[in-house]
Amino acid sequence: MTRWVQRQENPEVREEARRHAADPTGHGEWGSFCDMMAQAGFPNDVTDAAWQLVLGGIAEQGPLNDEAMAEHTDRQKQRDHRASNSWYQELVKLVGDYLEIDTPTLALWSGGRVTSGYARSRGHTPLETTPFGGVVDKLTLTSDWMLKTPMWNVLSKAFVNRARGPVHIFLRAYNPDSVLIAQEVPQLRVVMALNPAVHLIWHPVYTAADGELMEITKSLGLTSDAPYPTRDECVQVLYDYLRLNHDPANSHSQRAHAEMSAHLGANGNPQ
Repeated sequence: MTRWVQRQENPEVREEARRHAADPTGHGEWGSFCDMMAQAGFPNDVTDAAWQLVLGGIAEQGPLNDEAMAEHTDRQKQRDHRASNSWYQELVKLVGDYLEIDTPTLALWSGGRVTSGYARSRGHTPLETTPFGGVVDKLTLTSDWMLKTPMWNVLSKAFVNRARGPVHIFLRAYNPDSVLIAQEVPQLRVVMALNPAVHLIWHPVYTAADGELMEITKSLGLTSDAPYPTRDECVQVLYDYLRLNHDPANSHSQRAHAEMSAHLGANGNPQ
């Protein structure tokens, strides 16, 4: 225990997490969680158990994060170690049936939360709009996002395992080390091998100067729907648009343009 405390980056947050795990109803968001779970149709016993598993997972996550950094240099192995949290694994077993989608197709995304809203507006279901995902998405839970991000990674893996048909993927920015590319898509490949009905539909998304999200055509125009069958085609069109057509004065897409430029530069490509 002494060694663990000495390695803590934020001992106050971790101590608070342990207190909440020991007294779940003492957490400030307990009442909100109960209300939202009831509105979503969860039985009381599931609500009680899920809350204890969430807070127990947050309390356990700190040491796992330390171990991941100490024992692994590979990013994916670090991510897998962090996601081995037994509390979060039990949480998925409990709420797995409450990750169902209420549209014909599920959606994945990368490039900021606005992309999730866009995917929803196009008639698809992202994880955070499922019954359970929608509840925990509205909570803070802890001020240290590194203690709760692995929970979302565990939930996302269970979510993509529920794919039964086309999966729409929306990219406003491309990061090869993102959870989407490094975890969710590989897991979907496993699902696709077992179910030929599952296939991926990619959408390159750009935020115009007025804040409206649009999709990029092969001729580098903007439209309301521009699907592509492969990741490479989608990323190529997205990068080409950001390189050639992005307006530096457009603050809505500055981050996507900067990330694209950094990735190209790191690979020795022209920017």
